[in-house]
Amino acid sequence: MKNLVILIGRIAAAPETRHAGETAITSFTLVTDRPKLVDGKTVKNEAGYTETLAEFHRVTAFNGLGTSVAKHKKKGDLVEVQGRLHYSKWTDREGVDRYAVEIVAEEVLFL
Repeated sequence: MKNLVILIGRIAAAPETRHAGETAITSFTLVTDRPKLVDGKTVKNEAGYTETLAEFHRVTAFNGLGTSVAKHKKKGDLVEVQGRLHYSKWTDREGVDRYAVEIVAEEVLFL
């Protein structure tokens, strides 16, 4: 069994780095596109191109990898992210269970 994610997309906003002790944690949002489907068929625009829908993915990179991304990449830059899915669950102040999913990056390729 393997938990592996590979995404190619553009960075939606400047990466942000915070520190937890000596660990640097860099977060950014990656935007990918997927074809727009209606009744199981791709939708084409008037020019004949396939219409797409944007999907937003939360990515977290640690230490040197994250620091490098934050230093060298900015909004709009194209990258490939390889990593794994990480699921979180917590209870908010009102006692409601909340869930989140993120990609923990193991490699970020600058394209």
